[in-house]
Amino acid sequence: MEAPDYDSAGGLAAAIRYLYLGEAPRELRSGPGTGFTESEVFTGIDKISQYLEIESLMESLLDSGDRRRARQRRTTELGKGRDQIEEWFRQNVLGNRVVIETSKLDEVKWCRNNAIFADVLLRADELLDEDEDASDEIPKTTLFPCHRAMLLRSEFFQAMFTSSFREAHVKDQLHIIDVDCSPDVLEIILTFLYTERADFPLEIAVDVLFAADMLFIEKLKTKAAVVISTLGSGVSQAEAARTRGTQDEDDIDIYAIIRAAWLTRVQRLEEFAARFLAYRLEAHIDLPEFAELIKESAARIQARQETDSIELLDDIRFYLNERFRLRFDDAGLDELMEEQPQPANGEDTAQTEDLEKITEGVEAMKIAKTTAPDTRSQQPQGYTREIRTLDGALVEDEFDEDAMNYQILLEKLDALLERLNLDA
Repeated sequence: MEAPDYDSAGGLAAAIRYLYLGEAPRELRSGPGTGFTESEVFTGIDKISQYLEIESLMESLLDSGDRRRARQRRTTELGKGRDQIEEWFRQNVLGNRVVIETSKLDEVKWCRNNAIFADVLLRADELLDEDEDASDEIPKTTLFPCHRAMLLRSEFFQAMFTSSFREAHVKDQLHIIDVDCSPDVLEIILTFLYTERADFPLEIAVDVLFAADMLFIEKLKTKAAVVISTLGSGVSQAEAARTRGTQDEDDIDIYAIIRAAWLTRVQRLEEFAARFLAYRLEAHIDLPEFAELIKESAARIQARQETDSIELLDDIRFYLNERFRLRFDDAGLDELMEEQPQPANGEDTAQTEDLEKITEGVEAMKIAKTTAPDTRSQQPQGYTREIRTLDGALVEDEFDEDAMNYQILLEKLDALLERLNLDA
């Protein structure tokens, strides 16, 4: 592009800097030795901004001395630029993706001189449905036209394009790079690389986690871990209000999640999985999959000794204690169970007398409870209210149920370790 005749020496440079960096130059090259006065430079920038239709260039230049307004304008421009590139990405990258039969992949020829300036093609094969006959389904492949400048945000692609790999060499026909994930996951990855945004459901969060780990995209890996731990925790939180959970099918495969956490080295997911299991332990502790998981956790310790602890089991015990402790904290029993401090020698004994009165009152309440008439006969016929523990024992109230269930679960964990011949 040729600059117009009225362009000053600094006008076009200021416009280019603003287009690329979103900021106006802080110092204008004007005055003695430059050949331009300050008014001439401003006039040139104003004309070039009108010629290129950059309406906010002059406003940014005038506001550059006001830091508060400059920050506000920069924030606005960043949001505007992000929205623009997202719109361009969806129209040109996602809008030009190609779905073909995998067997015809060799017939694809995409020239480097193309309308969207794409310089590489990313390939993702569709996963065949295991429930259907694979012979009746034709394998499909999705090709995404991409730009190396954006893919360089991934350390995987950065190493590929800056090394001696075949994909680093420029050819007339674009290279096709195979990415080991589904087209839906690859679309999420590209959306994040181009727009810094990633919204995806819990159902494919684990697949996104593995793909981000494979491509060394740490921010997306963290995002996937947050999605799993945040959305998945809603299921386990529902179990906090009750001691014995139902046997309903979980919305997430917690065993797959914890193995994914081990493989991708995400501590946040390991803690989430342990907490999830602790809040639903009665539904998992007798399953063979749970025993196998404990064995795998023990085997992760290299040169494990008999006295070494099992990390997963320690975390489950910690959150199991938290689960039942919260039940008592919510009921305020922790305050009632605190021991009263003994008065020092020579101090007033009023506190001791008050404590004795409280004790006598509690005893009187117990006596009244035992001598009170049975009101269960006043309930409608057929009404029964039985509270039983995990082993079927009948208890008086929910607090006794929680206390006994807590001990039962701990004993089951110890018994599981004995069956597995593990010591932790």
